[in-house]
Amino acid sequence: MFAFRISLRETKCILKLTSRILIMSRAPLYRPPAPIPSSPLRSLLRVIRQGDGDLLSLVPEEAYVKPLTWLGYSRRSILLINDTELCRQVLHDKQGIFPKNDLMVGALEGLVGNSLFVSSAEQWRRQRQMIDPAFSQLRINEAFTSMVEAVSDYESTLDQHVGTQQSFSLDKAMSHLTADIICRTIFSQPLNSTIAGDVFTDFLLFERSVASVDLKQLIFGKPWARIKQPPEVVAACQRIRHHIGAMLDPRIEAMHAQGNQAQQPNDIVSAVIAAKDEQTGKAFTREELIDQIGVFFLAGHETTASVLTWVFFILSQQPHVAQRIANDINHVTQGQDLQMEHMRQLPYVRHVFREVLRLYPPITFLPRVAAQATRIADKKLKRGAMIMISPWTAHRNALLWNNADRFDPDRFLDSSEQANATSTSDKGTHMSFGIGPRVCIGASFATTEAVLIIGRLAQRYTFHTMNADTVRPVARLTTRPAIEVQMQLKHRKPV
Repeated sequence: MFAFRISLRETKCILKLTSRILIMSRAPLYRPPAPIPSSPLRSLLRVIRQGDGDLLSLVPEEAYVKPLTWLGYSRRSILLINDTELCRQVLHDKQGIFPKNDLMVGALEGLVGNSLFVSSAEQWRRQRQMIDPAFSQLRINEAFTSMVEAVSDYESTLDQHVGTQQSFSLDKAMSHLTADIICRTIFSQPLNSTIAGDVFTDFLLFERSVASVDLKQLIFGKPWARIKQPPEVVAACQRIRHHIGAMLDPRIEAMHAQGNQAQQPNDIVSAVIAAKDEQTGKAFTREELIDQIGVFFLAGHETTASVLTWVFFILSQQPHVAQRIANDINHVTQGQDLQMEHMRQLPYVRHVFREVLRLYPPITFLPRVAAQATRIADKKLKRGAMIMISPWTAHRNALLWNNADRFDPDRFLDSSEQANATSTSDKGTHMSFGIGPRVCIGASFATTEAVLIIGRLAQRYTFHTMNADTVRPVARLTTRPAIEVQMQLKHRKPV
């Protein structure tokens, strides 16, 4: 018998070599659907050929490797930014030089007025100060109960699709589920009420039909030109605002009559109605309340639904990832239902959510406009120039991310877990929830909601996409599939 002694240094070398062998032996990383970057001319021709005005297909190859890029030809000029520090500089905007872009404001003001989502400067700061307590008062632990109830109810709907030969729209399924959650959270009532259901239907029409980016206006239009919305979008906005007002009015009347918020449900509506301006002591007017609640509906369900649509499409293409999630859920819950205390014990589910957020940021571009002639780094901007802060290209920048356009949840493992990870030195910053003072105040809510939904549904079902070859992303109001993802379900077999 011979005894071998191995030094600590030799042990580390063996582990490192083993790690490399394991990485090399893994299958190539999956590239989810996305346009293949090309030259500016080829990109423009592709957009014309597709005929759907998709801004993602217009982004040239150099935008994925440079911090600043002029985006083709435009009468007003368009500067695309994906450098984190320059993005932070624009979004901090202490001098008010870079307000929200007029194209975005024009697209959204019919629905949300001059609310938190589109306002700038002092008006935004006033609204943010008043809105923040609505989320600080809203404990995630309490909201989690509403989330669980909504998911449980919707599983009954999904069960009806199991084993059938008919497919269903994954996009609509995720929109309905997240709309139900935000409705229960905002108004303490489920989506299946008549009014709430109508609001959901009109939000779906709005998201798919609103003229948020018109390429002709983008290239040839003057700054601050009004964007004419389709009549069906205008009508949908009016119906949504009417319905929100109808749900608000009984709560406003009850709070004014009772004069005591504690007698009302501890939800977002109660907190927003009770909000006061620190300087004037004034509350939101009824129209301002409708504006802000409209934002919560828009940002609280549509953005999360967008990401979850991509999550379950990717899980259908990467079944080993879905199985790993199911295994983690089973291990953590030990046969019990997912509870709030389990959320922190599911790092891999969070990594999957973060990676899909990176690849498909719900808000594809964060447009701003130069209110005066200025410069960003070495680029001169004239008044009216458009600034496109681009989470899409920043998250796919080959200089900042390893395997930038590949799906790799393990890139988010912490240092103690990195032995078998394929990406160990990403330098990019995750901007899906924004950066700077306008960071999304609902980030924690959205993450908890997504981890719950991904965990519950991946544990219960296997997903099979029927039209995978035609799935591609487009930049609408959110980053959505150009054609709805058609899905079939089976119950997952226990391991």
